[in-house]
Amino acid sequence: MTLPDVPIRDTAAQAEPTRTTLDNGLLVLVREAHTAPVASLWLWCRVGTRHEHAGITGISHWLEHMLFKGTERWPAGLADRRISREGGVYNGLTWSDFTTFFETLPVERLQLALDIESDRLGHAQFSEADVDSERTVILSERQGQENSPLFLLGEEVIAAAYRVHPYGHETIGHRCDIEAITYDDLRYHYATYYRPCNAIVAVAGDFRAEEIVEAMTHSFGPLDGGTPPPPVRAVEPDQRGERRVTVQGAGRTCYCDIAYHVPAAAHPDFHPLTVLNAILCGGSGFLVGRGHLTNHTSRLYRALVEGEKAVDADGGLTPTLDPGLYRLSATLWPGAQPGALEKQIDEEIERLQQDLVSDNELLRARQQARTLFAYSSESITNQAFWLGFAEIFADYRWFATYLGSLDAVTADDIQRVAQTYLVPKNRTVGWYIGEETI
Repeated sequence: MTLPDVPIRDTAAQAEPTRTTLDNGLLVLVREAHTAPVASLWLWCRVGTRHEHAGITGISHWLEHMLFKGTERWPAGLADRRISREGGVYNGLTWSDFTTFFETLPVERLQLALDIESDRLGHAQFSEADVDSERTVILSERQGQENSPLFLLGEEVIAAAYRVHPYGHETIGHRCDIEAITYDDLRYHYATYYRPCNAIVAVAGDFRAEEIVEAMTHSFGPLDGGTPPPPVRAVEPDQRGERRVTVQGAGRTCYCDIAYHVPAAAHPDFHPLTVLNAILCGGSGFLVGRGHLTNHTSRLYRALVEGEKAVDADGGLTPTLDPGLYRLSATLWPGAQPGALEKQIDEEIERLQQDLVSDNELLRARQQARTLFAYSSESITNQAFWLGFAEIFADYRWFATYLGSLDAVTADDIQRVAQTYLVPKNRTVGWYIGEETI
């Protein structure tokens, strides 16, 4: 039976955004979305783990925490209370290439978000006492993550996969650095990266774009643009052979994490790899609005889970500015052997490399990838997210043309990227071995 080609509403292409750069260097992206009387604003600063080095790992995430301590106009807790009173939501996020803060609220209250974020970008206040207090919070957060075997394994895998590039450490940073980072370090990081010339403001909502651009110019325009921060020069060299890591820890369960080096999101092969992942693992969403689809038709689910070698199997890749990782993961079935699981994964990858996928399987995979993207971009909040996120690693057109790029992927493309990237010398294989299984 051939699957029907069900059309998916192209949220990304509904309205062309207004793209403006203010005199101080701030990039402003505004998109009308007349689906609900709400608006969402995201402030993006180009700073994340990519901009850190040994000694200050985790500083971008820590600074995100400090920027909730408020400003003179918006002391700690006031913004949260005001937005909650208006029925809105308010949060922040740090990742590999960025730190971002957002508000979603009734459109007639959008000025509230403009006031909060323009003040955060130019006038953040936090004290040495705030830093000392937050150190305890972040150490506790790190300790909580260390209770997860998947975190412990993932940290070792990315550290082994990257010899040079700062993507090789977790966003939260190393414990020794969290213990050592100072107030002066955090103030310097803020002064270096939190400037209009290094920032993006993306807004989507039920408004007229020209009015919002005018309001944003009024709110953000007076800020000093600052000096562009130093460029990141680290380039990860090609991997010359398979790397392996083993983590031993509490429990009876064993986990596998395999990471292949893949190109950056702006590379043409990113979209074929996305469809390949849908074939192999059932697809995955990106960061926000991930949605959920069953992966029971995927090749790894059938081979590993139905074959009783694994309890689950998953995979995915996240858009990054520099070349990133495509990761496959599985939880070993009790009594199954790690070698047998790896062998089965290799056999499924070899099938992709040797045989073209059928038209029916390719159509299903594209539909899964399209549907997950629709889940992650249908709300006003997520549309504003994607507008700014795409500018971090490419530009908004990456978002606007995403579905068309998926539809252009062919069976030959799938085979080619499998042959190019999913090879042993290009991967790091990690195992978490529960001590009770040894």
